[in-house]
Amino acid sequence: MYQKILVALDNSPASDALFAEALELAQATEGALLLVHSLSNQDDNSPLPISPKLDSIYWAPGTELDLEAWRQAWVRYETESIDRLRHYAAIANTAGIPAEFRQLIGNPAAVICKAAQEWDADLILIGTRGRKGIAELVLGSVSNEVMHKAPCSVLVLKATASEAHTLPEAAGVAG
Repeated sequence: MYQKILVALDNSPASDALFAEALELAQATEGALLLVHSLSNQDDNSPLPISPKLDSIYWAPGTELDLEAWRQAWVRYETESIDRLRHYAAIANTAGIPAEFRQLIGNPAAVICKAAQEWDADLILIGTRGRKGIAELVLGSVSNEVMHKAPCSVLVLKATASEAHTLPEAAGVAG
């Protein structure tokens, strides 16, 4: 059935519930997990107000950017995100589920689909923020784009439904 489950995670509280669902599904199917996080400006707490390519910055008087402060914020964001992935992987491994993780940079939907293809995933498990109407049109929908471009089946969990689950704890794993 689903032997290779890619789990698309962000740094929102809903990711705990999404991971719990993924862990439960992997246990039921005796599958493995690939936990993926995209470092991008679409993450709510991302310090990426600008292009990652600093040579494309437009400068005008009054728009100075403190690059050192930005770099420090980026390193903090990157470190916290990878620590979260390590924590999830440790929980899965403690539960007997093979899990690996990847933190990639780029458009979340493109990164997720590419990782699914390279890993030969059977299923992508992704959450939705529930944007509708103009908000979805302007801000976009990662889950919608993944559903249309994924190389495999996609299961989208609504935030309200997925928040009912709690994250299991791994023995001896700090979060």
